[in-house]
Amino acid sequence: MSHLILFNKPYGVLCQFTDSEGRPTLADYIKVPGVYAAGRLDFDSEGLLLLTDDGQLQHQIAHPRNKLPKVYWAQVEGEVTAEALWQLQKGVSLKDGVTAPAEARRIAEPDLWPRQPPIRERKSIPTSWIELTIREGRNRQVRRMTAAVGFPTLRLVRRKIGDWDLGELGPGETRTLEVESPRATSIERPAKRPASRGKPRGGSAKKPHSRTGESSSARNPSGRTANGANGKTPGKRRTPARRRPR
Repeated sequence: MSHLILFNKPYGVLCQFTDSEGRPTLADYIKVPGVYAAGRLDFDSEGLLLLTDDGQLQHQIAHPRNKLPKVYWAQVEGEVTAEALWQLQKGVSLKDGVTAPAEARRIAEPDLWPRQPPIRERKSIPTSWIELTIREGRNRQVRRMTAAVGFPTLRLVRRKIGDWDLGELGPGETRTLEVESPRATSIERPAKRPASRGKPRGGSAKKPHSRTGESSSARNPSGRTANGANGKTPGKRRTPARRRPR
């Protein structure tokens, strides 16, 4: 079994254990040795971060190929429209390409802990909340997606990764689970070349055996036949001519 830590990362905490600039890191909250973050969460984002002591589990969670769904709650500037939600669902054109289709819907303001520091709100512009589910891991993807459809993100909280949910964890709190370790992925070996049906490379095809199933060399290992050396038929011996008596 492997250990999996669910951590509610507060705003302004780096997803690493050391920092040369003295900013808050995971080491201020995680005291378990030998665990590493499975994926990342931006410095200015909050919510669920997974850590584990199992390298295979870490790879399974973090690798984009596995496409684990990640659910975010985003507080955006302005009253989000149905058209903007449709664009998020269809895919948004960003500088690094069009995003994959996402699940997007408007939600009521969730009951969350106060953020420290609070977001900057403008009294003349209302805010709204979106629940966005993506299966990619581009840099600052959610923020770029909402900005691309005209609604910049003011606050971003990751609620869920795969089957793991933030639950009732408060900022800085952790919950440890024991999960089954995934099997190591076997190294793919190159496929064998199919046997050639024609002549083998670099030579001609072998001659078929005789009806008895034996080759000539098998019948006589020396390579000679009963007729003579090297399988050649010897010439007839010439009889010397008789001299007539004088």
